[in-house]
Amino acid sequence: MTAGATARIVLLPGAFTTAGDFTTEGFAAALIERQLDVELIVTDLGLTSVTDRSILERLRAGPLRAARAAGCESVWLAGVSLGAFVALVLAERFPGEVDGLCLIAPYLGTRIVTGEIARAGGLARWQPATAGEEDEERRLWSFLRAPNSRRPPIHLGYGRGDRFADSQDLLAAALPAGSVDVIDGSHDWPTWRTLWERFLDQWPARAAAAARSRPT
Repeated sequence: MTAGATARIVLLPGAFTTAGDFTTEGFAAALIERQLDVELIVTDLGLTSVTDRSILERLRAGPLRAARAAGCESVWLAGVSLGAFVALVLAERFPGEVDGLCLIAPYLGTRIVTGEIARAGGLARWQPATAGEEDEERRLWSFLRAPNSRRPPIHLGYGRGDRFADSQDLLAAALPAGSVDVIDGSHDWPTWRTLWERFLDQWPARAAAAARSRPT
């Protein structure tokens, strides 16, 4: 984990977890062990509710802007569970702010919208109604339904026994081959840590592919 690195990953915790939990659970150590030219920034969400959008501006004005000011060539958002949801919402709201997304065991909203998608036969067949400003979930899934070229590269990892696996499966089916990592496990720290380590093992290839797809 190198200060002044050319790449920076901003890592967001899930509900009822804190930035400090990532250190306790070995996320920073896993990065250091691999000696990657990546700086890890872990930040608390401080959410009062899932619909609290103030975190989006705080992330944009804080760690994301700081990364660009420091000259980082590649800025990724990573998140676990609710943190992954926030990362996706930010990418949808502010196009071009991040170069890639690492979603670990993401919470992807309630079953109202995911049920529609499942009944339609998948994300490609789903015909979304126009999403209003307050309809966060429909906006999010419409964003995920867009062509891959219209959003940053997404790496998705989750356990087969995750309690949100039904919605994660819907997203996995819509992503390019090689962008999804599914392992045995549940919605818990041991599974998340393994998925994080596997993502870091693939980082050089992921970062290179994201750089090639970045608009010039």
